[in-house]
Amino acid sequence: MNREVARIITAHHQEEGGGFIVRRPLPTRGVDVIDPFLLIDELGPVTYQPGQAIGAPDHPHRGFETVSYILEGDLEHEDSAGHKGKLVSGDVQWMTAGAGIVHSEMPSRQLQESGGRVHGFQVWVNLPSRLKMTQPRYQEVSGAKIPTAQTPDGKARVRVIAGEALGAKAVIETHTPIVYQDWSLEPGADVTVDIGADHQVLAYVFDGAIQIEGRRVAEGQLAVLGAGNAVRLQGDSSPGRLLLLAGVPHREPVARYGPFVMNTEREIHDAIRDFQSGRMGEITRTAKVG
Repeated sequence: MNREVARIITAHHQEEGGGFIVRRPLPTRGVDVIDPFLLIDELGPVTYQPGQAIGAPDHPHRGFETVSYILEGDLEHEDSAGHKGKLVSGDVQWMTAGAGIVHSEMPSRQLQESGGRVHGFQVWVNLPSRLKMTQPRYQEVSGAKIPTAQTPDGKARVRVIAGEALGAKAVIETHTPIVYQDWSLEPGADVTVDIGADHQVLAYVFDGAIQIEGRRVAEGQLAVLGAGNAVRLQGDSSPGRLLLLAGVPHREPVARYGPFVMNTEREIHDAIRDFQSGRMGEITRTAKVG
């Protein structure tokens, strides 16, 4: 049974990090969580002039995962566990914050000095209680290694970051069942994606428009889908592009305070105390990357 659109949420604009603006459909007024997803942020597309690019300086995370997907531009990151690196167009970083980490994500030195175009996403995926305090880990995959596929007529194309579509299976491993796919649909495209009936499914359109079971979903809109075991995506009158997200809900209490997402208020207080006391560590600055 194909899933139908149960609700459409229009993204709002909000300032984040060091002062950059994101387009955010989740959370929004009246909707804090769509289990297991906590946040969907779209940065840009924006073109920075020299000296204008800004990012997210040192900040902590505990209890969930952050997924950074870079469409345009490049990003340097460092953390309190000693990891550092650079993400460029097409790359994905799936970070499991787990028990806690201090993280920094900033435009590359070249982007800060010369300016340029930036576009990308960060999605927060909640962890179940049994994994809230797991050891932090990174999975970084270059754009060239993200599996891709298309329909025989070429009108529907997909990059598979998590899950499986059109025979292409993600190389990223997730702690819980997650689908994260970047679909591009031309007019006349018609593709059906099998997704387990136990998943919550979302579709965020970030360019043009698409059709889901006869319902038009336009740029900047998040479609929350109802029950079923498949999603039928169809092209609109012009090209469209979307993130197809799905996950098995944890159905657990959510206690949330900024960059900490736990199950109880006591655990939130513990996270704040651990961060303030330095137990999550701090970033030891080294030579700039790139």
